[in-house]
Amino acid sequence: MQLPVSLARRLMFPAMILFLLPGLNIRAQTSYELNAGWKCAPVSEVTANGFNISSQSFKINSWIPATVPGTVLTTLLNNSKVPDPFYGMNNNLIKDIYQTGRDYYTYWFVKDFTEKITVPGQQVYLNFRGVNYSCEIYLNGKKVNKQTHKGMFLRQSYNITSLLNKAGQNRLAVLVYPPDPVGNPNGGQGGDGRIAKGVGLQYTAGWDWIQPMRDRNTGIWDQVTIEKTGSINLINPHVVTIVPGTRHVTGEQRPAIVKASAELQNSTSATVKGILKLSIDGKSVSKNVTVAPNTSQEFTLSDLTLANPKLWWPHGYGPQNLYNAKIEFFAGGSLSDAENISVGVREIKSAWNNETHSAYVTVNGQKIFIKGGNWIISDAMLRFSDARYDAEVRFHRDMNLNLIRIWGGALVERPEFYAACDKYGMLVFQDFWMSGDANGKWLDPMKADDQWTRRKYPDDHSLFLKSVADQIKLVRNHPSLAMWCGGNEITPPEDILLAMRDSILPKLDGTRWFIEYSNSDKMSLNTLGGNGDGPYGIQDIATFWETKTFPFNSEVGSVGVGDYESLERFIPEKNRIAPGYSEGGKSKVDSVWDYHKYIGYDKSIDPYGKVSDAKDFATKAQLVNYDQYRALMEGFSSHMWSWYTGTIIWKTQNPWTAMRGQMYDYYLDPNACLYGLHNGSEMLHPMYNPVTGMVSIVNNHFEAKRDLMLAVRVADMDGKDSLLTQIFVEVQPSSVKNFLPIKPVVEKMAKEKGVFLVLQLLTKNKEKLSENIYWLADEKGNYSGLKNMPVSKLEVTAKKINNGKIEATLNNPSGSPMAFFNRLSLVDPATHKRLLPVFYSDNYISVLPGDSKKVLLEYKDVTNKDQPLLMISGWNLSEKMISIK
Repeated sequence: MQLPVSLARRLMFPAMILFLLPGLNIRAQTSYELNAGWKCAPVSEVTANGFNISSQSFKINSWIPATVPGTVLTTLLNNSKVPDPFYGMNNNLIKDIYQTGRDYYTYWFVKDFTEKITVPGQQVYLNFRGVNYSCEIYLNGKKVNKQTHKGMFLRQSYNITSLLNKAGQNRLAVLVYPPDPVGNPNGGQGGDGRIAKGVGLQYTAGWDWIQPMRDRNTGIWDQVTIEKTGSINLINPHVVTIVPGTRHVTGEQRPAIVKASAELQNSTSATVKGILKLSIDGKSVSKNVTVAPNTSQEFTLSDLTLANPKLWWPHGYGPQNLYNAKIEFFAGGSLSDAENISVGVREIKSAWNNETHSAYVTVNGQKIFIKGGNWIISDAMLRFSDARYDAEVRFHRDMNLNLIRIWGGALVERPEFYAACDKYGMLVFQDFWMSGDANGKWLDPMKADDQWTRRKYPDDHSLFLKSVADQIKLVRNHPSLAMWCGGNEITPPEDILLAMRDSILPKLDGTRWFIEYSNSDKMSLNTLGGNGDGPYGIQDIATFWETKTFPFNSEVGSVGVGDYESLERFIPEKNRIAPGYSEGGKSKVDSVWDYHKYIGYDKSIDPYGKVSDAKDFATKAQLVNYDQYRALMEGFSSHMWSWYTGTIIWKTQNPWTAMRGQMYDYYLDPNACLYGLHNGSEMLHPMYNPVTGMVSIVNNHFEAKRDLMLAVRVADMDGKDSLLTQIFVEVQPSSVKNFLPIKPVVEKMAKEKGVFLVLQLLTKNKEKLSENIYWLADEKGNYSGLKNMPVSKLEVTAKKINNGKIEATLNNPSGSPMAFFNRLSLVDPATHKRLLPVFYSDNYISVLPGDSKKVLLEYKDVTNKDQPLLMISGWNLSEKMISIK
């Protein structure tokens, strides 16, 4: 994680120097964000130019408050000028830029701030981390950027020392233009495709999981900062760790090497001599350097050796150790500038598996079986926050995944996202801004241009490459960043690809695996035909186990509708109508469901009984959700290293209120998909193959697991528990092993009403390591026993164990039926609505008769708020409210 004094850093190239001052070397590095007090107005309502608007005398009293960072649409929403586009069909009530013309969403943004030179020689910089799409910048009646800035993914930095008012009162005015062209949102993937002619987001013109963003996310969408330094500004620090050999998680570690460099920007007319220094873990290395006037130069320090380093590992494999490092520049004995960097000591490589014909990932010399999720963007209107990033990445950790892929129609994710991935141990597969849909892979009648034309997108290849270089520098220090990818399902044009692969990446990074496109044969050899990824949507459970798919599948997924409380948040009451399907099997849904991209569950819910209403549908959908994603990960894991080296689910989150491919909804409320994955993705996991009837264990750890008791039992609908067998077993590292074929006996027991199959792993001291409970259908494929289960007698207690932490205990008395599929929720005591987000150590929990389970709930405990209640409801348990002790 890079935590610079200013989070907004510089371009690959030297920033524009507006005034050159020899200056003194002073201890003056500070930074702050301009994130409040902005005002804005549409260009159509402003007749003045930027010189006048940026003067203090110009009146902006009638202008509306602006959201910065943010988009024009966010500002309009926050000022009640438009309805919430994420609710119902409201998005259709907002004017689309394709119909209005670009001027409609072209806006002036103004910010008054206080800043002046207090020490001779001080340098002050104005930094923009992201503007979509182009802009003119004025300060105190002067033009800041001599040429129009273009490019959503290109940072800007300007030395504004000479432009500051001596009295300290300053006005910044920014004219922001939308992308050009904006594309026709005609229902195609990326609309008519022309949104891809620029270097920006492609999903904003619509996709099969989102409706168009009406302003195409125009705005000052990322941080704006003021930074003060001495004569030398330290920019784009780079830290690399080398961890040779194969490492283990515990025990003494052989040394690791830390390499570091930084660019030093001298904005004065005098040569500056000084010391560049790296400090980490009580050790340091330094170098005497000379920086020529009016230049930016990169300097490399000597290697630093860390003895017995604490290593960073992906989630599940080991701890996410992070070191606090600092790179500083001293001139004349005084600190001129410094950057703080969070360093994870690890080394990531890739290799080829000749059996699967796909690549695999190693971290610190150890093979990692990839269990990943595809990520679009945190919020489709770019309303980013540290807290939301932390929550979303934490959910991925709770799914027991170890990788997040950033899809190519979005962005290079923000440092705050990467900081969360560093914290929670998520490797990141980062696409650049290409897609097979918009960039010409397929013949597509929805597109305005033919494939030959689209293959040349974007129009400005130089801008694309500058943006690539800049974004690499922005995030390259994060240990979680594992892979760079040229584009989604297609490479960039050849001149872009070769420059990235052969020049830019080796020079600016050189430590990560570069994948030319997301389903490249160099990653996953496609011998099956088709596109090399998918399928998408509901599948028969057996398919995940018996049908061989692509050996490192970058996109494969299923359904993901939330429960009824989730649906209430964005579907009007009159539209909460349960989906159905015609005799031909085609889904029939309400128009709002269709608008929010519902994909059918087909007949998968029928075995649980005829659906009575939308609430009943959403409840039964959770059973399907859980089963689908548990089976997906179990099926891939069962063929680990023989068929597969990894899989990445399409997709695990939605940046708006869509109804497909999500483990939690836009409002950060998890559904059963998350906990099905949580179960099926366990590092040490017993599982049942529904095709062969084999019980097996997958061990993802680096060491063998011995003296494991594997217990296989069944429970009927009345709670009668029968132990079929138990056996002490061992499983070798990073492997899967078959143990017990039980299909005939289980099918016989399930024949009439279905049965619960329970797989348990225990230590030799009888400590339960894992429990996996399947509900199996009767001989006709129906869950007839579930339909008439006896009422649960589950006893639930909850106690507060710390601020923001609650422990719930679920106890099922002996002689009772299975307490099946119980959903815990932490709720407001007055409204009984869920508090969000809340993190559950497990959910949708089943408890055997005579057994108990504990669940840890973590949430943000707000002072002066009434104590929340714990709500629980289950398949055979009516809703209960539990007071927390």
